Amino acid sequence: MSAERLRRIDGWMQGYVDSGKLPGCLTAVMRKGRIAYLGCTGLADPDSGRAIAEDTVFRIYSMTKPIVTAAAMTFFEEGRFQLDDPVTRFLPEFADTPVHVSGEGDAMVTGPVEEPMKIWHLMTHTSGLVYGARTASPVGALYQQAGADFSRRNDAVLEDLVRIVAKQPLHAQPGTSWEYSVATDVLGRLVEVLGGKPLNEVLQERVFGPLGMNDTAFQLRSDQLPRLAALFTAKDGGVELVDPANQSSSWARPVTMFSGGGGLISTVGDYLRFTEAMRRKGELEGTRILGRRTVELMTMNHLPGNVDLTAMGQPVFSETAFDGIGFGLGFSVVMDVAASKGACSVGEHAWGGAASTAFWIDPVEDISVVFMTQVLPSSSYPIRRELRALVYQSLVD
Repeated sequence: MSAERLRRIDGWMQGYVDSGKLPGCLTAVMRKGRIAYLGCTGLADPDSGRAIAEDTVFRIYSMTKPIVTAAAMTFFEEGRFQLDDPVTRFLPEFADTPVHVSGEGDAMVTGPVEEPMKIWHLMTHTSGLVYGARTASPVGALYQQAGADFSRRNDAVLEDLVRIVAKQPLHAQPGTSWEYSVATDVLGRLVEVLGGKPLNEVLQERVFGPLGMNDTAFQLRSDQLPRLAALFTAKDGGVELVDPANQSSSWARPVTMFSGGGGLISTVGDYLRFTEAMRRKGELEGTRILGRRTVELMTMNHLPGNVDLTAMGQPVFSETAFDGIGFGLGFSVVMDVAASKGACSVGEHAWGGAASTAFWIDPVEDISVVFMTQVLPSSSYPIRRELRALVYQSLVD
């Protein structure tokens, strides 16, 4: 990789900060296990003037999903479940969940499930579940009315919220459409049942501890608070504060509900340890969390008929484009580079978070990239596609 060409990332990040679109941001690029680029600019907390730094703590939202899926697959490797096992084997509350047919509210018509929801459906967002607040559908409205809100980290319990979800009808028959959803939150509850302990403890034992991810958790430690970045939302070409970088943040208060779909905080260094472990097929610095074939299974397209998201997905919010992109177990997967119209490689697996954080792993070029900032929503700017172009234009071998 050309160091001179990688320095173009500096100007790109500075442009976002100078325009007021991002308060601050950080990019890390690794190739073949070595840092090729690490740069940051702007502020983590504009109120105090604290700058973004390599150890700044970020809310990673949906970048939680691949980690929880990886933890679930450690139980798969132990023979504790099969991917085509019905979810009801571990979460019997879904036994009587119907499927939406037509209508809404009191006039809603539902029918029986034709094929049981299976564990692989949860991992691929083909379960029939939805995101209540993000889905303009009759089922999404029911989620909101029932209080199925997985952002309630300080006053809810994962088991209770999953039971609420199970009482609502599915948006579609399992396995028939791709719908970004609370499926990974449900998977997190399934992991709790398999592990016999809360999700935070399972992740610590099976992922964070082994990989040395000491700054990744559902709740801030007191010593991390001075490193927390403030959270903003995009507004009128600038940003507006949503969650401060102090004790009043919901991540600093006691957490009772561990959201497998979006509850973690992390640092660029910690998340690079996870991406590198996955790039290296489950192993990092002599510690193995997953087997090679398991990672290969996770990072292939699992959508029925080997179609892309355009063929199976719904035109709703997600953390990726749809053309030429399939979906594996916890990751998006590039199937067709030309169709995606982006700089990437076939087999690249990736995801992002609601606050515009992102990562990708390219097994062809041996590249891992992590981008951190704190601006909602992730669709505010074409950050991910622009950063891909900047990273790949630096390749000179």
